[in-house]
Amino acid sequence: MSPVGLSWPEIEANLRAGRNCVRYMSEWDIFAGLNTRLAAAVPAFDLPPQYSRKRTRSMGRVALLATRSAELALEAAGLIDDPVLIGGRTGVAFGSSSGSPPALSDMARMMLTNSTESVRANTYIQMMPHTTAVNVSVFFGTTGRLIPTSSACTSGSLAIGHGYEAIRHGLQTVMICGGAEELSPSQAAVFDTLFATSTQNNAPESTPRPFDADRDGMIIGEGASAFILEDLDHARARGAPIHAEVVGFGTNTDGQHVTQPTAETMAIAMQLALDDAGLSPDAIGYVNAHGTATDLGDVSESIATLNALKWPVPISSLKSFMGHTLGACGSIEAWITVEMLKNDWYAPTINLLRVDPRCAELDYIVGGGRTMHLEHVMTNNFAFGGVNTSLVFRRWT
Repeated sequence: MSPVGLSWPEIEANLRAGRNCVRYMSEWDIFAGLNTRLAAAVPAFDLPPQYSRKRTRSMGRVALLATRSAELALEAAGLIDDPVLIGGRTGVAFGSSSGSPPALSDMARMMLTNSTESVRANTYIQMMPHTTAVNVSVFFGTTGRLIPTSSACTSGSLAIGHGYEAIRHGLQTVMICGGAEELSPSQAAVFDTLFATSTQNNAPESTPRPFDADRDGMIIGEGASAFILEDLDHARARGAPIHAEVVGFGTNTDGQHVTQPTAETMAIAMQLALDDAGLSPDAIGYVNAHGTATDLGDVSESIATLNALKWPVPISSLKSFMGHTLGACGSIEAWITVEMLKNDWYAPTINLLRVDPRCAELDYIVGGGRTMHLEHVMTNNFAFGGVNTSLVFRRWT
């Protein structure tokens, strides 16, 4: 469920065409002081009949996106009605930056008006930070582990990593993992106050510009993506469609600053993923960058990548197409990375015309993308609070 498309064929077509989905948000013109007016929204979609009012009244849009993406993933995995979903063998690891902003607004209105008129029975369920994980679990009746990963921009990637570890240690057979986010001007305001948003309001197609010397900030987006991680023996026994193998995960924290990234600890997260996978740095053939198009972020990340991998690895940022989907980016970008691994084609960073000389000397993919047959790829994400994640995927043969 991404701004750049709702299926791989649609997404691939937009990536190959170099077409981003950022648009001017005229509905945000009412907010005085908000400098950015740009965002990337998920295209309109229909919900099947099972999404009745009774089953969705606990869901804000963020939980709805999470649940629908999980359902699509379970369908593709052939697990919708499988007994493995119940009996404690299937868990959920899911997260978002926050709960649904409209529900948060309703609760805040009580404090502003001294009245509970705006608070409903499901307001807290929609606004709580683990609303995505809980709603996914309840919708599908899972009774295994519930791992909320509400860690801002690493919510989706941290979920995949924790789900992978739960299966690797024999604690679960299947994990439904991912991240979600719904579009809100309040989220744009968070980065606006830090002077981290793009204000190219008259040229939405030209921004964001990760790693570019003329970048002026990030664009926020929305979306959701879910992974079905499964014990290999169990997957083989039932003839499951296997797309790739998770072989490495690393995570740590900077421990220095809440919003400013630290290249040294970012590099350590990548090294932890390499160590977990038992790989040397030159085994990684492509890196899907976090690549937010922010001033300090791009520089620190590129330096960390070169320090960790020790060679000018091919790298690109999918945020140039769909903005920063916050809690969803780790899982959306991981999914697209797996699809690129399967198809031997890697999307470029669009709008990258001149690499910032402060960025490390990496092989920045531009233009029409690149055809490469690779065995291992890495995808990295970094969040407020100094939360760093790195995932390594292996081609499945």
